[in-house]
Amino acid sequence: MQTAQEAASAAENRDIRNRWLLSTPALLIVFFAAVGPLFVMLLYSFFEKGAYGDVKFGTFSMEGWISVFFQRDIFDDTLGLADAHLSIIWRSLKLSFFTTVLTLVLGFPTAYFIATRPRSTREIWVFLVTIPFWTNLLIRTFAMQQVIRNEGILNNLLIWLGLIDSPLQIMYTDTANLLGMTYVYLPLMVLPLYASIEKLDFRLIEAAYDLYATRFQVLWRIILPLVKPGLIAGSILVFIPSLGAYVIPRVLGGGKTMMLGNLIELQFGAGRNWPLGAAMSITLMALVMLALLVYVRNASKTGAGHA
Repeated sequence: MQTAQEAASAAENRDIRNRWLLSTPALLIVFFAAVGPLFVMLLYSFFEKGAYGDVKFGTFSMEGWISVFFQRDIFDDTLGLADAHLSIIWRSLKLSFFTTVLTLVLGFPTAYFIATRPRSTREIWVFLVTIPFWTNLLIRTFAMQQVIRNEGILNNLLIWLGLIDSPLQIMYTDTANLLGMTYVYLPLMVLPLYASIEKLDFRLIEAAYDLYATRFQVLWRIILPLVKPGLIAGSILVFIPSLGAYVIPRVLGGGKTMMLGNLIELQFGAGRNWPLGAAMSITLMALVMLALLVYVRNASKTGAGHA
């Protein structure tokens, strides 16, 4: 006869087995829809490129990975830094960072304003913030193009005010990409910040003012530490899509200010260098994973501190 402990152990094993069986369809979908394509890209990065695209299966080569950061001299086959690739990677990191900072500067006051409104009107303000998500990304990018182009709203307004005599050349510059990404990804910063600020105990702020704390001290030593989880989450939600942006640099940059997503598309398209495109895709994923690891590390420290 089975003892009570053995029966409980058998029941627990059956429960675990049933959970795995129920999870199998979802796990298969995740594997074939997410892990599978990434594995294919990883394999492609270690093959030799074909003459007209694709790869030469069975021909192992590290040329794709080498070409991410280096280029071979056409005369003596020596390696040198791939200045164009490094410049694009640096531009992608730089613009993603400044986009995150700019959305934070604009998003924090917006989220604080919404969180301090009467509870009956907060939903309306949040609803207004989410309206841009109803529109396709390409349409929103073209809308920004109409604002910053030479004959656009911004230049016409500045000329009408007498601040400039001729239109500012904003289109097809890094500034255009920065403004476009800030406009598109701003809601992704506002919403997590709002969720954190809404839970803030404002009695702590009142107590700080009673103790003669300045506005800066209240912001730096009370508000920011308490809303840090929302700040980190918003920064990650903005930084990651900015790093892999494709549509915004294509429309507003016009091919002159290419970012990493555009460079990857170029290798799979006109460049016909699939191993290099695959290696760059994995490099982009590695950068994203690094950002996520930083987020998880900070989140765990924040959780430990609150505990």
